[in-house]
Amino acid sequence: MVGTDELIAEPGSRLRLMAVHAHPDDESSKGAATMAKYVAEGAEVMVVTCTGGEAGSVLNPAMDRPEVRENMTDLRREEMARAAKILGVKHHWLGFVDSGLPEGDPLPPLPEGCFARVPLEESASELVRVIRDFRPHVVVTYDENGGYPHPDHIRCHEVSVAAFDAAAEPDRYAHAGEPWQPLKLYYIHGMSRRRMQLFHDALVAAGEESPYAEWLAKWDPSRPDVMERVTTRVGCAEYFETRDEALRAHATQIDPNSRWFAVPLELQREVWPTEDYELVRSLVDSTLPEDDLFAGVREKVTT
Repeated sequence: MVGTDELIAEPGSRLRLMAVHAHPDDESSKGAATMAKYVAEGAEVMVVTCTGGEAGSVLNPAMDRPEVRENMTDLRREEMARAAKILGVKHHWLGFVDSGLPEGDPLPPLPEGCFARVPLEESASELVRVIRDFRPHVVVTYDENGGYPHPDHIRCHEVSVAAFDAAAEPDRYAHAGEPWQPLKLYYIHGMSRRRMQLFHDALVAAGEESPYAEWLAKWDPSRPDVMERVTTRVGCAEYFETRDEALRAHATQIDPNSRWFAVPLELQREVWPTEDYELVRSLVDSTLPEDDLFAGVREKVTT
């Protein structure tokens, strides 16, 4: 294992953040404003996309045309490139095949060779290689539920945790480069009930129609709110517009008239100016709650 004290040998080096996502567009809907903020502050940020999103449906009615459906693979790569440029991040395709979201009762088996069916050792090996090459100080991914129960999101969680734990071990994946020890691992948490309720109440108070009324009415009161797990809230409101621009770059997936954009930016900045995370691994000292993914890391790296 690489000792954390070895990072002191990098005085003045740039902070490095890696966000691991399942599909193109996930990076723009989960933590994009945080990444744009850290890029603006001089950090290096890399998005790793586990699959090509080939099995995604066309979710924007304006793009639902035969020539679009026939060229989804190429279009999603082009969309990802545009979003990465908007956010200012580096990007790496991990190279696995989208598993799709199975539907039916009973659920059909996942396709042979898709990401969720690739052995964990194989997919983790590929991510370890990228971690050792980029050498992130902080890694961000999904929790054990994947944010929502898509098989690729759950597998993304499993692969990310396995790679985080293995990257510093010289006897594991020796073919994948020199060992590197990331210092912190976070899960990103998105639409909590508390956040949804605040947006709903603010829209109603402003005389606007709320897109959240139906969701709130159907919310199971016994279901825990993910905000109970949040340890770290990153203030990034000034980058919400950049986040939305990156989202719109995924034109096959994001309807510009959808609920993604239902809450005016100024109201978002007032009501919920953060993106929210759960610290699950740390090799540095930091005090909870935090407002910085690099809390405890900056002192090791930049001094």
